[in-house]
Amino acid sequence: MSVLPYYVGVLLATHRLVPAPADWPRLALGALVMGPLLWLSVLAINDAHDLPGDLLNPRKSKSPLLDGRVSVRAANWIAAIAGIASLTAGLAVGPVFALGVLLAVVLGYAYSVPPIRLKTRAGFDVAVNSLALGAFGPLAGWAAVTKDLHGFPWLMALQGTLVAIGLYLPTTLADLEADRAAGYSTIAVRLGASTTYRLGFAAWIAAAALSVVLAAADLVIPRSMLVLEIVMVPVLIAAYRRYIGPGQTFKGVITVSFLFLCPCAAFALTYVGFLT
Repeated sequence: MSVLPYYVGVLLATHRLVPAPADWPRLALGALVMGPLLWLSVLAINDAHDLPGDLLNPRKSKSPLLDGRVSVRAANWIAAIAGIASLTAGLAVGPVFALGVLLAVVLGYAYSVPPIRLKTRAGFDVAVNSLALGAFGPLAGWAAVTKDLHGFPWLMALQGTLVAIGLYLPTTLADLEADRAAGYSTIAVRLGASTTYRLGFAAWIAAAALSVVLAAADLVIPRSMLVLEIVMVPVLIAAYRRYIGPGQTFKGVITVSFLFLCPCAAFALTYVGFLT
């Protein structure tokens, strides 16, 4: 989920579907950081501090910590080692990229570790995850190519964040009862299923509307995509309404996410001039 936004950043910076061969080693190292290394760190520390709540969550029954394959102490060590490895590899990609990695690791710890524990602070839980996927991913891809953020199209970070909010909020509903039982004040626990769902739906509609506006204005999204946007936007909104609801499971989010890949692929092909 983070490598795709990272690739979008690379695409925006290079205007190429496949980057120049000279950039492959650095970009591959960046993808390694954005994928397994960084997420290993933040998910391990999250599992270590979520154990009391995960014991009440049937969805987490096969977690390595719950079935004894990994101890809490080991999870903390894994998080620390993966975080250090992420930062070390990030420095090889570039200083701005590494600064972003450091911020991501710090946010990952702040999300999970008391006393800050943003996961249990309604609103902050959404902000951390949505910005990490929707904004940090493209920014990382751009920084891996250009070494800085000069010229980055910030409207695409807004677009990505709105999409991430729309897809993340329903996932909080899947854990609503377990989080409520554990006393975690997530946004779903604080606002309830219906309101949380409506907020996610509103963010999804806002992201769809923004894509049409950007295409119409020929800002980042080429105007030649306007007709496709006008066709796809109602389809994506209807799919969200059909497959995602207040009684949420991850299956619906996965279905809508795969549908979203269609306009993403069309944008990539149009942006590089393959489609006109």
